Amino acid sequence: MNILVTGSAGFLGRNLVENLKTIRDGKNAARPNLRIDEIYEYSRSSTPEQLDEWCARADFVFHLAGVSRPKDPAEFQTGNVGLASALLDTLKKHKNNCPVMLSSSVQAALVGRFGVSEYGLSKRGEEELFFRHGEETGAAVYVYRFPNLAGKWVRPNHNSAVGSFCSSIANDLPITVRDPEVELELLFVEDLLEELYDCLEGHPRRCAYPDANAVIDGVVYDGLTPRPAEDGAYCYAAVTHKATLGRIAECLRAFHDQPRPLLMPRMAPGSFEKKLYSMYLSYLPKEKAAFSLPMHADDRGSFTELFKTVDHGQVSVNISRPGATRGQHWHNSKWEIFVVVSGHGLIRERKLGTDEVIEFEVSGEKLQAVRILPGYAHSIVNLSETDPLVTVMWASEQFDPNRPDTFAEPV
Repeated sequence: MNILVTGSAGFLGRNLVENLKTIRDGKNAARPNLRIDEIYEYSRSSTPEQLDEWCARADFVFHLAGVSRPKDPAEFQTGNVGLASALLDTLKKHKNNCPVMLSSSVQAALVGRFGVSEYGLSKRGEEELFFRHGEETGAAVYVYRFPNLAGKWVRPNHNSAVGSFCSSIANDLPITVRDPEVELELLFVEDLLEELYDCLEGHPRRCAYPDANAVIDGVVYDGLTPRPAEDGAYCYAAVTHKATLGRIAECLRAFHDQPRPLLMPRMAPGSFEKKLYSMYLSYLPKEKAAFSLPMHADDRGSFTELFKTVDHGQVSVNISRPGATRGQHWHNSKWEIFVVVSGHGLIRERKLGTDEVIEFEVSGEKLQAVRILPGYAHSIVNLSETDPLVTVMWASEQFDPNRPDTFAEPV
């Protein structure tokens, strides 16, 4: 399959192209039914001759190109409707009736909070061209009305408040939130890519857009919300997240501060916070990609906390000098896991009130996770006379100096 991607240098285009390459090159086995041969990357630097050639060879077209903030409003028509028309005419010229996908916008609905704008009118014009193309040629047409797109590589200070916030906070610049209660619907690129793969495989999620104030099955529609429908003219991405500007700013500030307390925010799988944190990290400048950690050192070695979590404890690294013994304490309810990643050592645990000792000889040559049991005095000894012993330690809770649950006791 040969795939043409217009707007390949833009936010969505770059993400799509780079991920299509992983499938083409056999690095991504999540879509075994997709076989990709060529990816044609059409951008502003491409020539009309290239577009002509690629339209002749394409087996699928993702039309992502367009303008959203031109200097001259007339560019909405030339950059959106005009380019879409040229693309479809070129496909017709070559009698290529391959499936075509259009990246449209909720603003094309021309209702609600967006009202009637030049941008919305141009996107509605594109939609009409694509639907007409499908009727005239029989080609499969997939039209998506996207809400606010988010994720890595969104261009800041352009048409994305979230991208602008991420960039500013990552670079220690102020942000202005005029109304923290304004709610955005965000479609993150990782979720959108899954929808586009479905589209490429020929089974997108279909929907319709009921008119504003229409009541269907007890639901009042606003003209902007998709209603799943197998025979719907439009397609939609099922996974989106709604968050206020205030909530977004709050999260980003917590992400910015994370290296100081080492506390990782709570991020459930697939959550808004997890996806937003990933987006935020993509804006970090080089000098923030690494940060120093406070090391607590003495004549036995050093102990350094790596990061802490709200509800899953903390991870630390312990470096023991040759012959040194660390630990010699016990916990009531806290439990730990020790993994020696370099060196040769001995972990010893003794059940309180008994002489019962269990021992584990450990080495970085053969990684092993050793549970440190509650109610057992424990220690770790570096058995080497020359090399340090490096141990990664996970504890079930953050260390609280006011309630340490750590009591000195020799093994």
